Amino acid sequence: MKILTKALAGLAICASVQSAWAEHVVVVSSKSAVGNLSKEQIADIYLGNVKEFPGGGQALPLLVGSGAVRTEFFDKVLGKNEAQAKAIWSRLVFSGKGSAPREVSDSAEVIKAIAANPNCIGVIEKSAMNSSVKAVFSSP
Repeated sequence: MKILTKALAGLAICASVQSAWAEHVVVVSSKSAVGNLSKEQIADIYLGNVKEFPGGGQALPLLVGSGAVRTEFFDKVLGKNEAQAKAIWSRLVFSGKGSAPREVSDSAEVIKAIAANPNCIGVIEKSAMNSSVKAVFSSP
């Protein structure tokens, strides 16, 4: 009985983690020709491996400065913790090959920046979406 209780508790925790990410989406401008992106393509953009969207067009990544959106994005999409990502970005800057994503305060600022520059890509709360952005990735 104890094993069953522990197993159910573990499943509940896993479900809550997955449902938390399901409330976040990676977005681009609704005017962008970019379609759906894979997790790997997004990680390549954010970690500086590529500077353009598939099919062309400069990709300018945005990142919320703190909070659950940022933490879950590092873990679920980039597959890195924050220290690992910062180390990668530091190497890019030092070598002159790139820079870290531009940081903004919250999802509203991500949307505002995307509206001002359609080359931007960012992660936001799904509930913050409006007609100026479209989702290109949402983890199942």
